[in-house]
Amino acid sequence: LNVLSLHLKQCVHREGFNHSYAIKMDKKFFFNVEKELVLSKATLNNISYQSKVVFNDTSQELWSTARDKPVKLRMETSGLGSEPPMTIHQMFLATVQKYGDYPALRVKKDGMWVSLTYKEYYQHARAAAKSFLKLGLERFHGVGILGFNSPEWFIADVGCILAGGLATGIYTTNSPEACQYVAHNCEANFLVVENNKQLIKILQVRDQLPHLKAIVQYKGELEQKLPNVYTWAEFMKFGANVPDSELDVLIDCQKANECCTLIYTSGTTGNPKGAMLSHDNITWTASATGHMINLKMAEEELVSYLPLSHVAAQVQDMWICMRFAGITNFAEPDALKGSLANTLREVRPTSFLGVPRVWEKMQEAMKAVGAKSSVTKKKIADWAKGIGLQLILFLYSDSSVPWGFTLANALVFKNVRKALGLDRCRTCFTGAAPITKDTLEYFMSLYTPLFELYGMSESTGPHSISWAEGYRIMSCGKVLTGCKTKLDKPNTDGTGEICFWGRHVFMGYLNMPEKTEEALDTDGWLHSGDLGKHDEDDFLFITGRIKELIITAGGENVPPVPIEDALKEEVSIISNVMLVGDKKKFLSMLLTLKCNVDDNGDPTDELTPLVVEYCRQHGVIVSKVSEIVNKKEPTIYKTIQEGIDRVNAKATSNAQRVQKWTILQRDFSISGWRPLM
Repeated sequence: LNVLSLHLKQCVHREGFNHSYAIKMDKKFFFNVEKELVLSKATLNNISYQSKVVFNDTSQELWSTARDKPVKLRMETSGLGSEPPMTIHQMFLATVQKYGDYPALRVKKDGMWVSLTYKEYYQHARAAAKSFLKLGLERFHGVGILGFNSPEWFIADVGCILAGGLATGIYTTNSPEACQYVAHNCEANFLVVENNKQLIKILQVRDQLPHLKAIVQYKGELEQKLPNVYTWAEFMKFGANVPDSELDVLIDCQKANECCTLIYTSGTTGNPKGAMLSHDNITWTASATGHMINLKMAEEELVSYLPLSHVAAQVQDMWICMRFAGITNFAEPDALKGSLANTLREVRPTSFLGVPRVWEKMQEAMKAVGAKSSVTKKKIADWAKGIGLQLILFLYSDSSVPWGFTLANALVFKNVRKALGLDRCRTCFTGAAPITKDTLEYFMSLYTPLFELYGMSESTGPHSISWAEGYRIMSCGKVLTGCKTKLDKPNTDGTGEICFWGRHVFMGYLNMPEKTEEALDTDGWLHSGDLGKHDEDDFLFITGRIKELIITAGGENVPPVPIEDALKEEVSIISNVMLVGDKKKFLSMLLTLKCNVDDNGDPTDELTPLVVEYCRQHGVIVSKVSEIVNKKEPTIYKTIQEGIDRVNAKATSNAQRVQKWTILQRDFSISGWRPLM
């Protein structure tokens, strides 16, 4: 009971046991905050809870940078924004009570799919929570999770939250130093790692983590026995003797406007920032998103493969699935190296989220297959694609389905979707980065529209969503129901900084008040740093980043993203483009070609099959980037110049025309980034 005693001391000290914690005690329950608490099991049974009071209504500030300070919720007076707040546990329990025997998590073991029901998932999460308590998890301290998506990842995350900790995902690609920064910043008491590879990283920096109490490895056996390092099986047994009532006290002390999760944003100009998300941020966003895209209770199924340390994957895979009693199927760790396609065909998800590169790789693979088809099949496919593109008009308005659609669907579309494993998929989403119009139109031509999501870690994921009832190509859709968008300081064509308001807006950055004040203005609006505008129907279009804006030597403002995207649409073999020209007399471009990546996700010198075939069609036989760059292959360079000429022809002024360009030997990558001093 020592952990419970400590936690009750914290409750009393912080809240004075006022009504917001809604704990009633009988006369037999006596304690002194200055001395150790001695509680009996009988005494615990005399504590009753008022579950209706789920947030601290005394909070006056919209933001906080202290881990244990609640915030004022951005409640609306009506509509979805006025829904009663709830904690993670309340949302989870509501699903378990109604759908406890339904499958929740599925993973492949020895070639066979194994399931956990919602009831089993809940029991495992409680067992993990009790083990965290037994080993000394302190309230509002971090539990870092470092590994590929798995049931253990989910259970550790939810168990941490139930035990009063801060669940903190860490990217598997992080260096030991980057892991140390995150773990130290959140004062992690525990680090949960996937395997020996990740364990070695932590052991290298263990002596720099003063709050760390234990490390848990959730896959395989330990290669050597070390103090306070446990296997998953060992860890899950620690809490066996912790009474359920002890955990329930902690759970019922939690408030919806308190922090429960940290999402660390990438630190391109400094250390990562820990975005603090409250229970309400997560539970409300999960509910609002699902309602907006018409998810059905206990009917949804998805594949979890994107990093759970990223807000988009976590909100979809963990929280939306939990809220709507869906099934999360875990992909293999090598999903992005090729196995994802097989998993999709086995699972046949009802919803799928892909980052642009995933959709581009699918596009390249399908084009490569199509190039080998017979002349007749190519003609049929081209005819069907023409029908598919007409569906854009169908989604734009009340137009009827194009003539010939039924036949095109039977001959082409159904077969393509089945081959991709998307034949049951009602919604295919793209997000986390911009996607080209070429890729959007390609999938639309195959009757697989990609709906764009827009948001950020600081908005608990989605802020605006495209879906079948609200679609414009290249738009990020409409604002999440219950939220608001403001365009700050708009120019003459209506373009301004996109600002967010709603219950999805984060609490603040952990221990970073200055950074928090930069992100949230005095009225509580979250400033995204993105530039955008609305059309006449309130669809949101992103036009660039404020910090990306190029100001030429002549004083003209040039947003680089539209120019960069335009060239990628004109020349399909180009992977990335960077426009350069701040304080210069003219614009230049750095280009990279599409290439294969190695096991670490780093670019190689090998061209993708699509680029190799493109070059062959232009009479050039090459297989490597260096072969094109070193020879400045005339035909390929001419093709790129012609694409740039077409982009320049559409420029609104001479200052927006690209004068010079070069192809880099290596594609852009995270590991290839170096700070400019």
